Amino acid sequence: MITELYDYSDGDTALEGYIAFEEATEQKPLVLVAHDWTGRREFACKAAERIAAMGYIGFAMDMYGKGVFGAEGDNALNTSLMEPFITDRTMLRQRIGSAFEAARNMAQVDQTRVAAMGFCFGGLCVLELARSGADVQGVVSIHGILAADQMPNETITARILCLHGHDDPMVPPEQVLAFETEMTEAGADWQVHTYGSTKHAFTNPQANNPDFGTVHNPVAEARAYQSLSNFLAELFEA
Repeated sequence: MITELYDYSDGDTALEGYIAFEEATEQKPLVLVAHDWTGRREFACKAAERIAAMGYIGFAMDMYGKGVFGAEGDNALNTSLMEPFITDRTMLRQRIGSAFEAARNMAQVDQTRVAAMGFCFGGLCVLELARSGADVQGVVSIHGILAADQMPNETITARILCLHGHDDPMVPPEQVLAFETEMTEAGADWQVHTYGSTKHAFTNPQANNPDFGTVHNPVAEARAYQSLSNFLAELFEA
């Protein structure tokens, strides 16, 4: 497997992604990986490597800026990095759009087969990519924030999969219902898979804070990655 850091930018903001792929002569489908609120750290890079092991190109994007990272357990720092994007969806869409354009223009990428996945904050990011009307085949939110903003949506052409823990305190059932209503009214092709007795951050082995609502769940994680694999195969191999 080939892995390397990849410099790109959003306007004047320098960004640093992480690409992973198995060497091949032909172009491959691309899966963007949007990080959680701690930034493009090892968790996001390992997810890109899991995508590469499936036979695709994984690209862990950078939403915060080159060298800018949060930290596991430092909620104040992580919130300060994430909050500007939560409150300014125009900026969020611009930032993830820059990653989308940079990654799909790589020589190794088949531009006709591009998807995006994201964890927690990153789940919101990839949903905003879909809401922006980007030419992406599908997006996957994994224990992601589902809430829309007042910013109007463009025509959603991406197929959408959300993998959600029912006991996630950050995404209560009413937010899930509102999202389902939003997607239905938009005429989107959407799915929500809900895992019982499962909290936020269930795919992250470092998540172990029941009071905060973040708990790793290996069974839900395995089910989520199986659903992800099936979804990508449907997008890319049909």
